[in-house]
Amino acid sequence: MNRETILHPTRRSLLAGGAAALTAATLPRFVQAQSSEPIRLGFQLHRTGIGAAYGRWYERTALAALKVVNEAGGIAGRPVEILFEDDATDPRRGAEVVEKLASQAKVDMIFGPLFSHVVIAAAPRAAELKIPYLVCSEGYHVASGKLNRWTLQPGITDVRAQVTAMAPWVTQNLGKKVTMIFPDYAFGHDHRDFFTEAVAAQGGEVVAQIAIPPTETSFTRYFPRIPRDTEVLYHVMVGPAVLTFVKELGEFYGSGAKPEIFGFIDSLEAVDIANPGLQFLEGSHFWEGQCRMLQPDASEAETFYRDAVGVDANGAAIEDPKNVSCYGHMFSVWETLFAIKQGMEACNWRGPQDRQAFVEAVEAFTEMPAGRERPQGAKVFNPKLHQVFGHQFISKLEGGKLVKVHETSLEDGIYPSDVDYLATSF
Repeated sequence: MNRETILHPTRRSLLAGGAAALTAATLPRFVQAQSSEPIRLGFQLHRTGIGAAYGRWYERTALAALKVVNEAGGIAGRPVEILFEDDATDPRRGAEVVEKLASQAKVDMIFGPLFSHVVIAAAPRAAELKIPYLVCSEGYHVASGKLNRWTLQPGITDVRAQVTAMAPWVTQNLGKKVTMIFPDYAFGHDHRDFFTEAVAAQGGEVVAQIAIPPTETSFTRYFPRIPRDTEVLYHVMVGPAVLTFVKELGEFYGSGAKPEIFGFIDSLEAVDIANPGLQFLEGSHFWEGQCRMLQPDASEAETFYRDAVGVDANGAAIEDPKNVSCYGHMFSVWETLFAIKQGMEACNWRGPQDRQAFVEAVEAFTEMPAGRERPQGAKVFNPKLHQVFGHQFISKLEGGKLVKVHETSLEDGIYPSDVDYLATSF
């Protein structure tokens, strides 16, 4: 990979490509005549369904990253196109999208899905079709070994790593008796299992686990189940009703005493913290995959990425301050596209015949330094797990602003595992 080219791209004139059969957008083509066909990447997009807010920002991030890649010469000198296909955040539809992109659109590989129940359903079809499937998710499904050698996660850490890294800070600073509220599907179950384990390792205890269906629209009836001796309320919710969740949680506690609150930013992704009814969150803490609000120590790579995607210092779209981003997750799309570029160039990609060679090239990744390719920060890739490990951030809501108070080390999130995809067949 030509790092210098990526970090200091030259300006090129681009022309919009013709509309593709399966997509809402086709990426720019070079003005110069090309002797080779464009590289075609399929993007499995949550454009509708409970993941729509993420899908909107995942698409925007993919297009921004694509523009940077193409302006810097594409991949090995070839222009790149992305074909987007909506999976409705639905497991059955997810497998159909993989089939459609691979068999009908003839894409070189597929990336982009977030929601774990969709990934788990779709990954087996990718293996059957022998097409690389790079997910931008968080669940433990990849590193657990339950998927396959064609499925990789090089752009974002998994839940097990996240909670392993942060549990010591939570128990040492907020409390040791924890009640957990989480969505009742694979992603939430990962939180339930691994945070409970991590808290116990710190001498703490999860005193209650409250699972909520991901399609729930009202939450008040769940809150009386929070034990009175709870010292820390740990919440992670997803979907279009997250604003309702946090508002109803505030109404439940009112102005009276409440436990320390530690939430995953998932509960506030695409939500304006200035919304009426969220004042009770003042002083609470959040995990962030990447700090939504621009921090004083932000790197040049972070500001470059933020500007490229069109996000202001508060984490909203530059053109519309009410359009709040999914900043804690969407960097995974950017970083995954650059991982694709690195892998393709490492295996001297010619076409679909090199799909296995591409997977093997990614499996050769180890250290992944911070930079414009990885604006979230430096990472290490474990080829046996097909999973990347990186830094985590804990922010505190102060004066309506998310202020970073802790950053974990790379080592904090690494956990023991006997999974080895390298020992499995293609």
